[in-house]
Amino acid sequence: MFGLTVEKLFVVVLIAAVLIGPHRMPQYAGRLAAVLRQLKDMTVEAKRRAEEEAGAAIVREDWQALDPRRYDPRRIIREAWQDEPAAAADPVATAAEPERPDPAEPLPPPLGRWVIAGSSAHPRRVWVAEASVPDSTLSAAAS
Repeated sequence: MFGLTVEKLFVVVLIAAVLIGPHRMPQYAGRLAAVLRQLKDMTVEAKRRAEEEAGAAIVREDWQALDPRRYDPRRIIREAWQDEPAAAADPVATAAEPERPDPAEPLPPPLGRWVIAGSSAHPRRVWVAEASVPDSTLSAAAS
């Protein structure tokens, strides 16, 4: 955190104690405790307001769904294997899927071209689709 280690923090605290002195140390310790107490109260209040506005169950449910401890790859694979045979056995589900192109068949060439944009010091290539460029712009650029 900000490159601070325990040793560096100890040195900072030691220097602060020397600069503040033993007579004013209790006052500054009390101020620090009050600031930390206020910070804790502000976080508790913000959490309470967030749960109140969004609904406590929704907030907790979202955080529980994102908990990395609940991620179990074995369970995910097991559930996927259990769902797969049911979908393959259903002829209606397989007939409703759109037809996929053959991966061996070559794709048609894209309609568009690369254009060099930017300055001469920092050129960059930009793909311009043919449909988005008016014909008058293409004919003017060709002449």
